[in-house]
Amino acid sequence: MQNVLVRPQTAVLQPLGSLNAGNVTVFQQQLNAAIQSEHHSSLLIDMAQVESIDSAGLMTLVTALSMAQRLNKRFSLCAISHSVRIIFELTQLDRAFEILEGRYAFSEATA
Repeated sequence: MQNVLVRPQTAVLQPLGSLNAGNVTVFQQQLNAAIQSEHHSSLLIDMAQVESIDSAGLMTLVTALSMAQRLNKRFSLCAISHSVRIIFELTQLDRAFEILEGRYAFSEATA
């Protein structure tokens, strides 16, 4: 369902398809493991392949953001499709998350 790519000190997770109540458990476990890993100081969630997201998917991301903040880790989203971005804007979660255009923006921001 998801790929986990590791860059030096950055975990990149790529959820695929829909993030919803029916399938978000595995993604949540991967997020928790990446956040709690001592090898990662930052996490980037590449949303390019996410077609839709429901409240369970949003709650998973909010919970992961909160955990990352408690552990002083950077948590960013990138490559969000227009339809998914609208959901972030309607819920005003676009104000809570660092949302980047693409992976290159993450690399530039950390350089």
